[in-house]
Amino acid sequence: MKQEIGLLVVFLLVFLYDTFMPQRAGKALPVVSTVLLLLATAAGFCSHCLGTATSTEAFAGMYATSPVVCAIKSILNIGAVIVLLQSISWSGSDHMAVRRGEFYELLLVTLFGMYLMISARHFLLFVIGLECASLPLAAMVAFDKRHYESHEAAVKYILTAVFSSAVFMMGISFVYGLAGSLYFGNIYAALSAGTHSLMLTLAVAFVIAGMGFKLSLVPFHLWTADVYQGAPTSVTSYLSVISKGAAAFSFLVILAQVFGSLYSDVWEWMLYALIILTITVGNLFAIRQTNMKRFLAFSSISQAGYIMLGIEAFNTMGLTAMMYYILVYIFSNLAAFGVIGAIERASGKVDMTDYRGLSKTNPRLAFSMMLAMFSLAGIPPFAGFFSKFFIFTGAINQGSVAIYVLVLIALINTIISLYYYLLVVKAMYISADEPVVGTFRSSISERLGLWITVGGVMLLGIASCVYTWIFDLGEISPLAAYFV
Repeated sequence: MKQEIGLLVVFLLVFLYDTFMPQRAGKALPVVSTVLLLLATAAGFCSHCLGTATSTEAFAGMYATSPVVCAIKSILNIGAVIVLLQSISWSGSDHMAVRRGEFYELLLVTLFGMYLMISARHFLLFVIGLECASLPLAAMVAFDKRHYESHEAAVKYILTAVFSSAVFMMGISFVYGLAGSLYFGNIYAALSAGTHSLMLTLAVAFVIAGMGFKLSLVPFHLWTADVYQGAPTSVTSYLSVISKGAAAFSFLVILAQVFGSLYSDVWEWMLYALIILTITVGNLFAIRQTNMKRFLAFSSISQAGYIMLGIEAFNTMGLTAMMYYILVYIFSNLAAFGVIGAIERASGKVDMTDYRGLSKTNPRLAFSMMLAMFSLAGIPPFAGFFSKFFIFTGAINQGSVAIYVLVLIALINTIISLYYYLLVVKAMYISADEPVVGTFRSSISERLGLWITVGGVMLLGIASCVYTWIFDLGEISPLAAYFV
């Protein structure tokens, strides 16, 4: 519970600062919030270094934590700190003065909800965490009151969140009817001892569909592009990375600790079909996009399919590869959104055609975007190459013929993704047109955020100790006992 308590302390300090500090001190709130969350993140990593991160339970077994759970929370914290750092310039603007504190308070509440999702071992606590993570995000999506698109995006997001929660809870009700309990362990034992029925298959399908909305898996992805385009860029970056990472890990926990005994009979083939659809449709639709936020929306849909390969592998290496993939994806995607946010705030341009000749006017931003695109595409020697390599290796170690076919399809789609990622690089470096975006100097916080993300993209593939550390945690994780 140390990380949850630490996050609640950060929330209370931010809330008290926003409420009681004089108005002239309000502009310091973004820096204060970022520093406080950074300290909480550092404390989480210190617990790993000192060996104090242990497996514990609370609330009569409804909540459980372990070193690997603490690690994924720390990884999400890294992404949240980068998002806060990149948003300092935006949240410090005059039009944000009235509701500046609300942005940080809502973000911390959603992060707390994701913590509960990851540590929940009872469906009631999981639903509380799910709603705690989802509903404040709708307010964050609607944060830019000056733009109609932001309001439209919020309406689409809240309707999707409500519908997906209803589908998810319908699946839970079926599970409760079959097992007579909402505890993950009790359900696992009941399903292992019983016979498979049509209701059980429907229950798993409803649960996967409900989580599929949160992860933007095809065909539950239709809200993604509109919401990403309409939301403020800082909110979009948070939604595309942190929310997706938390949902992916909690999805793995549910499938392993609740439905693990049904892997080969029920949900292996469901997930197999979803991964193929998600990767392929995400890549094909990304080719057609010209708006950079919609472009990265379909890119994130495709990336969600690759992340699901770690779950489909259903082994320790798959768990490790998924966590490593999320970490690399955080740095790669936030580097891209950092450039988009800097350009949007300086010029209001968000179209891919506006990036023509960017290397001539803003070479550092162009270089950062190029590295982000290379990493997302999986080009060596950047971190994205190693994350894809490990996720494919973990899946292949599962050993079935079907998984070989799935990895082959994913590899073919990687070639397709390489094409559309290079379209951005082509516009910045090869286009003969006159530059659209003039020379400008981004803020210190934006530059610092880009330095961190670019450094992560370049170093994570080289620093093998990071993957080794995650792999060691995966081997001792309680989840490993459920893998077949």
